[in-house]
Amino acid sequence: QVQVVESGGGLVQAGGSLRLSCTVSGLTFDNYAMGWFRQAPGKEREGVSCIIWSGVSATYVESVEGRFTISRDNAKNTLYLQMNSLKPEDTAMYYCAADRTSGYCSGSWRRPPSFYYWGQGTQVTVSS
Repeated sequence: QVQVVESGGGLVQAGGSLRLSCTVSGLTFDNYAMGWFRQAPGKEREGVSCIIWSGVSATYVESVEGRFTISRDNAKNTLYLQMNSLKPEDTAMYYCAADRTSGYCSGSWRRPPSFYYWGQGTQVTVSS
């Protein structure tokens, strides 16, 4: 059984930083692309970033480009999201997601159906 568990969320002031972690078990982690998504109250879940199986290539939604960095440690089955220069509009539940068909980020990676396994989320709140 595949388990996806996020951690690292919290309350931070605008301009601050947080590092999210996501540990995956029950899956051959280094075979698949991984993604971070977020969902704010009343809004749809949106893709934040995607990283390929090897970690050498990643893509970001424009609103976080230059502020967030996705990375992975395949030896630890762990995905990370380093978030710097946080803004109040970054406030959301953040979700980790695992593909199960490809090691590469698809052209539709920002759409939730592109990923199969999901965690329960970790809350990030940025105060102004």
